[in-house]
Amino acid sequence: MGVAALIAAGLCGCGAAEESAETPGLEARGTVLTTVKPTRQDLSNQISLSGTVTINPVFGIVSPADGELRYLDKKPSTVPAVRPKWVATVWDDNRDPRRVYIPKDSVLAGRLLDDRADVTKGMPIVSAKHSGYGIVAEIDSAQAYRVSGAVTDVRAQIKNGPGPFACEALGTIAALPAGTIPEPPPPPVATPAPGASGAPPVVQETAPQGETGGSDGSEATGMRLVCVPASGVKLINGASVTLQVVTEKAAKVMVLPVEAVAGVQGKGKVDIVGADQQRKTVDVVLGLTDGKVVQIKSGLKGDETIAVPGPDLPADKAGQGPTG
Repeated sequence: MGVAALIAAGLCGCGAAEESAETPGLEARGTVLTTVKPTRQDLSNQISLSGTVTINPVFGIVSPADGELRYLDKKPSTVPAVRPKWVATVWDDNRDPRRVYIPKDSVLAGRLLDDRADVTKGMPIVSAKHSGYGIVAEIDSAQAYRVSGAVTDVRAQIKNGPGPFACEALGTIAALPAGTIPEPPPPPVATPAPGASGAPPVVQETAPQGETGGSDGSEATGMRLVCVPASGVKLINGASVTLQVVTEKAAKVMVLPVEAVAGVQGKGKVDIVGADQQRKTVDVVLGLTDGKVVQIKSGLKGDETIAVPGPDLPADKAGQGPTG
């Protein structure tokens, strides 16, 4: 029995020693191996679009403010404007009236709303047609919100042709409903007065048509970006074009690699690594991204050590996902 007890004690000692020993060459479980620190750099939001050279492309003009829309032209001209042309006004009781213009080298293609309709800022209200060559890039719904801000810079490269060159963006990317241009009332018709052979003719007025009726308006479109290059660029109708679109720029902003951040737009999370190598998840506000780094608007001071990869966002519990 004494010999058996000694053997048992020896076996227990060996097992404890094996459990306490760490595997050579590996860090302790839970140790953060890859970390980064926030840096500062210039950043821009860039999107690549596929476009086509098009003759007389149609684009939209949006309301500059909330208010009541009043169209100006009763008989729109078919001659391209030699300078920006005033076509409507948006009236707001709390501020001065805001004029709506179509750009140079374009004509009014259609009214998208009724006269005296209530409009909101950014709503398409008229469509215009550029006279001559332009470049049109169709935009799908996945890209719409990335391009919805002000387009600050567009550069184009024609496949096997000129480029890259600057391309001036026209109007809005929003899809345009079918618009109308009111037809002018027909001229009055002169008819002889009844029973009077030598009497002067009686002029009969024809009832004018409604201001929002008419034909030959712009056709409905999908979301699209329309831009016009400088006059010196040789264009061929139907040629394929790649557009590089910059929608926003920021200088010397705090950034982190996208791998260190959980989230895409607006709000996100990062893991701060402390001196004890423990993670602490904090909320951050996100800004621009170029696909490699993402702007950190707030939530960090800039001297923290951040774990890579970032935290895992919790998955929805079974049966508790979105209900519609």
